[in-house]
Amino acid sequence: MKYTLLALLSLTLLAACSDMHYLRSDQQIMPVREYERMLVGRLDADYIGDENCLVKCHKHDQILNDFQHSVHGEQIASDTGLPLVNCESCHGPGSLAVAHIDEKQVCDFKTLLQLDTLPSQAQSLICLKCHSAASTPVLTFWNASAHANSDVSCFDCHELHKGPQQKVSRDEMDELCYGCHADIRAKFQQFSHHPIPEHKMACVDCHEPHGSLQDHMLRGMTAKDTCTRCHMEYSGPFVFEHADVTDNCINCHAPHGSPNAPLLQRSQPFLCQQCHSGHLSGLGPGLRDSEFKGAFYTRCTDCHSAIHGTDIPSARGRGTFISR
Repeated sequence: MKYTLLALLSLTLLAACSDMHYLRSDQQIMPVREYERMLVGRLDADYIGDENCLVKCHKHDQILNDFQHSVHGEQIASDTGLPLVNCESCHGPGSLAVAHIDEKQVCDFKTLLQLDTLPSQAQSLICLKCHSAASTPVLTFWNASAHANSDVSCFDCHELHKGPQQKVSRDEMDELCYGCHADIRAKFQQFSHHPIPEHKMACVDCHEPHGSLQDHMLRGMTAKDTCTRCHMEYSGPFVFEHADVTDNCINCHAPHGSPNAPLLQRSQPFLCQQCHSGHLSGLGPGLRDSEFKGAFYTRCTDCHSAIHGTDIPSARGRGTFISR
């Protein structure tokens, strides 16, 4: 009976999963020319311009107004006076959509490009037609980025009909990123965290969402370079440097959040003891180290306060990262 119930439960879960359309499935990446063909549109349709597209379709009035006051809509060609970007730049030729429109017949949207059904690579290619790496240097690493390789398209973060900026605001950015990075949301709920929930920082202060040369799409040349953009007092160079922190701050700190202040991967002294053995010393007056020894298990930074580096030597003539 027990095994029968387990088998029925397994079959139920499999059936439920088969009905979940939101589960990601592997899709073969095709050559760029295949995605370009998807964006051609109907060959029997012609380009007619914004006025002919929208003049008879009143429910687009607000969308048209928002677009005309946006970063894209305000760009006008100096020689012709025509917009450089219009509805058909993304939706394809629109003559068939308005061919039979009247007071009772709305636009035939099926004759336009069905943007929602296009693969993410084709969706991004609509934007990349204009926003190439030559015109928008931030997109230099897009095609090799973690986002592009994870089926994330420009449409997932940018909304051309939303308003003038056509991108998410800094106050809304964390919720946008949490849509995919749910584990990061949990880290920012911990006791010690960067002020992302308080909206004093945004994800893009550290990460370049369009791709970079660094792991985790960091903006800096190294992890330390990213951190010292704000924490400049730790940039150095120092005469006496802490070897492990000269390259990667993440060796000791959890960048998104930690139960240990200040963003430590582990509490003291256990963080330091991953590399350093504990100090041994006499525990009473008149006792020598050779007579009785005990280990210090207090916070290392009570004495070693300049743990990132210092220019001041210790009494023994070598750097011990102790502030004087």
